[in-house]
Amino acid sequence: MKSTHLSLIAGTVALAAITGFATLNAPGGPAVAEAGSASSLPVERSSLVCPAPSTSDLAETQYTSYTPPGSETAKGGGAKGGGAKGEGEEGTAELKPALPVLDDDEVETDPKKIKKAEEAAKKAKAQADKPVLAVKEPGTPVLAEADGSAAPALVGTATGRLAPGWAAQQTTTVTAGGARGLLGVSCTAPDTDFWFPGVSTARSRQDYVHLTNPDDSAAVADIELFGAKGAVTSEVGDGITVPARSSVALLLSTLTDEAVNDLTAHVTTRSGRVGGVVLTADDGSGADWLTAAADPSGTLVMPGIPADATSVQLVAFAPGENDADVKVQLMGKNTTFAPAGNDTLHIKSGMTATIDLKDITRGEPGSLRLTPVEKNRATPIVAALRVVRGTGAKQEIAYIPATGPVGARASVTDNRAKGSTLSLAAPAATAKVKVTTSAGSGGGEPAVETYTVKAGTTTAITPKPPAGLKGAYALTVETVSGGPVHASRALVLPEGGVQMFTIQTLPDDGGTVVVPSARQDLSVLDD
Repeated sequence: MKSTHLSLIAGTVALAAITGFATLNAPGGPAVAEAGSASSLPVERSSLVCPAPSTSDLAETQYTSYTPPGSETAKGGGAKGGGAKGEGEEGTAELKPALPVLDDDEVETDPKKIKKAEEAAKKAKAQADKPVLAVKEPGTPVLAEADGSAAPALVGTATGRLAPGWAAQQTTTVTAGGARGLLGVSCTAPDTDFWFPGVSTARSRQDYVHLTNPDDSAAVADIELFGAKGAVTSEVGDGITVPARSSVALLLSTLTDEAVNDLTAHVTTRSGRVGGVVLTADDGSGADWLTAAADPSGTLVMPGIPADATSVQLVAFAPGENDADVKVQLMGKNTTFAPAGNDTLHIKSGMTATIDLKDITRGEPGSLRLTPVEKNRATPIVAALRVVRGTGAKQEIAYIPATGPVGARASVTDNRAKGSTLSLAAPAATAKVKVTTSAGSGGGEPAVETYTVKAGTTTAITPKPPAGLKGAYALTVETVSGGPVHASRALVLPEGGVQMFTIQTLPDDGGTVVVPSARQDLSVLDD
């Protein structure tokens, strides 16, 4: 009994390091994990998925992947003190091609065609087993490139010391056509619930929701759409099957007969889990990815509106039973202020509301903060910004969804020698953060800087690339002291006179989990 009891305690700690939390009851006795007595351990396994980059033959995509250093794990991938081992002595972090989705609408009877299809499936399976990206060690990014429309979605897992904080990005340049633009997206962790304020089924828009399944069994998802008048009728948004280790893309305008400019999409899964992102393309304004907004909350922050933004639109949705009334405030370079004529927004329950904030930043970087008008009535909402730079034929769009704070640490990959701007916003209290520029994927020396962000302001930083930079580098932000900090990275790559840009937010990387501290209860042990 003694050895069984102690091994169960060790197993509980190991399970918590993988899943985030675990409790244990000894047979016939009380729990051996005390609430309120806990410690943080590095995660031992992380999953990421990346959507198929583009349908354009002109697309040029760069993938980057990175694990920040400093996570203390034992060799073999377990947290110090024991735990499950990762794959290989030091763990792995690989992104591999997703499997193609086969058309099963028709039953093939021609033996030659059947054989050809079987050979194609076998070839696809072999390709899916070959990593596109594989991180070798913490602190050094890796990159890969792909051209054209055939680049697949990616699915991957990191284990051992490469799991905590693992991040990846795909950045695609399309210089012409309806999908023109700089399309950047941080690869996402699979989940079961996503909100996308800012999508559209208007005739001028081509919005595709990409659902990628990293697991070995099929997932089933539902998509709901909500406009200014409430739910939008759809008969084909339910029961969408996403095959194992595969990705599907659905054009939102095919889910309904209604052409609506501003919508909120809600994606949930009935079974399994998926990674969800939306590729938006706007006639005349380019294209970019819209990632999921932070979970519904009474207070939201959208960091990093560019100083030269020519148009900013806020899209918000109240998913609960109550209407929401929120203050709209811009956290600028030196202070917080309310935009003239748009200091509050009323959002009806189950409906999408918008505000045209125009050129709200007026030459200075800023971040948008939404707070309840009445502190005792904090109705949860979701929100995102649609940001435009340039005018006329040289317009370019990007999105900033509401995001959680940096927390302990957050990283973003694919920073070049020029073009990156890191925005830091402190909505509640002054904070100090540490910003690390990693070594380059092909060489360079990492560097560390510390910044203080005053309460109610936004600080925009042009990171200094690593000395001797070769390739791409990663940025890691860590909260040192003070209040919460929300962050985003803007990447600008001019092309043909157009200031192509994309913006990625930096929420906490979830690199650690809180593990209840086990205590030995002698009352359940035999003598």
